[in-house]
Amino acid sequence: MSETREKLLRYYHGMEGADVAEHLVDLAEQAEKSQKFRLSDFLDPFGQEIAETIAANYPSVIVDFDGGYQGAERCRAIFKDRDFAGAPSFDIAVVKAAWNGTFVRLGHRDVLGALMSLGIDRDKVGDILATGDSARILCDKKMVPYFLENLKEIGAAGVQVTKDDPAAIAPKEERCKAIRATVASLRVDSIAAAGFGFSRSRAAADIKADKLKLNWQSVKNASQIIKEGDVLSMRGRGRLEVEEVRGLTKKGRTSVVLKRYL
Repeated sequence: MSETREKLLRYYHGMEGADVAEHLVDLAEQAEKSQKFRLSDFLDPFGQEIAETIAANYPSVIVDFDGGYQGAERCRAIFKDRDFAGAPSFDIAVVKAAWNGTFVRLGHRDVLGALMSLGIDRDKVGDILATGDSARILCDKKMVPYFLENLKEIGAAGVQVTKDDPAAIAPKEERCKAIRATVASLRVDSIAAAGFGFSRSRAAADIKADKLKLNWQSVKNASQIIKEGDVLSMRGRGRLEVEEVRGLTKKGRTSVVLKRYL
C-alpha cells in the first residue's frame, strides 16, 4: 500500500464516507498509473469534497465534476492525468417520466422510491427533478435502456418514460434568505431550530430519525457543536449555511447569521 493511499484511508477510517473514499482512491491511482482517466458514479456534495481531497494528494491527477446540468447537486467525478490530452465524457443521460398530474401528485421521494424498488443502485442516478406531472432523472447513460424497459409506474400512477435532452434542463437558480438569530448555544439542534423554523425538541427528534445532515454526513448527536461555514441539510426544507458567528449578546446568547437555501 502506498504511503498516500494509507494516509487517506486512515484519515477517512470510521467516517460515513470511508467506503466512498476507498473507491475514489482506487480511481485516482488507476488514472495515475494509466496516465489516462477514470470516471466515478454520482457523488453527493460530501463525496465530491472527498474526491477533491484525494486529488489534492496525487500531484499528477486532477479532478473535474459534472452532474448533467448547471447547478446539479449530485455529480460524477473524473480523475484525469494532468498530461492526458483527451476530453473524456461524463456519460450522463436524462430520462423523463411523465404522468397525469390532474389525478395524482408525485414528488422526489416517490420517484426515488420507485427506482429503488427496481433495484437500481442510487450511485447510478444523479439529481431527480420533479414537477407537477413529470420528473427528469439524471443517470449513467448505460441505464437508459433499463429505465425505458422497466420503469412503468411511480406509486400508483402509470408513467410514460422517454429519453430526454439534457439541454432542456434550465440552470438551477437557488433562492436564499438571510436569517439573523440569537441562540442559546452553537449546538446543532439550536442552529437547526433557528434556521428551519421549528423547536429544538423537533430538531432533536429529526436528528434521532436521521433526517438532518451536517456537511452531508448524518448528525449523530444533538449536542454537536457547529462552526462558521458548516452546512445543515434536510430533505424538504433545503440547506442552511452558517455564514457568521458574531459572538455573545448582553444576555449571554450567541448571535449568528444563517443563509437558508430554499
